[in-house]
Amino acid sequence: MVRLGSLERSIMEALWSRPEGMFAQDVAQALPSQPAVTTVLTVLVRLTQKDLVSRERVGRAHRYKATADRDAFVAEVMRAALEDAGDLAATAQRFVGTVTPEMAAALREALDGRDGAAS
Repeated sequence: MVRLGSLERSIMEALWSRPEGMFAQDVAQALPSQPAVTTVLTVLVRLTQKDLVSRERVGRAHRYKATADRDAFVAEVMRAALEDAGDLAATAQRFVGTVTPEMAAALREALDGRDGAAS
C-alpha cells in the first residue's frame, strides 16, 4: 500500500489541482512551506518511482503530472487497506461503524450501482 509523507502529500495535492502539470519550481512555490526546489525535485523523483507522478521533458526542464486523479488514488489506498486486513468482515464492520450517514449513503449508492451493473 502506498503511504505518503506530508511533503509527498502536499506535492500530490498541488499536482492534482493542476492536471495540466507543473514544473518543480512551480510546485515549490505552490506549497505553503515553500521548500527548496532541489527538495521538491527529490520528492518528485520518489513519487515517479512510486508511479504516482509522470514527467515529460519540456526544454531543459520536466513537467510533472499526477498519473491518476485524487479519487482514484484514495480508492486504491482504501482497496489495498481492505486487502491487507486479516479479517475482512471484522475490518468492514469496524469501518462501517465509523462512517458518517453521508458516507454510508455514498457507499450504499456505489454498491447498488455496482450490483445493478452486474445484473
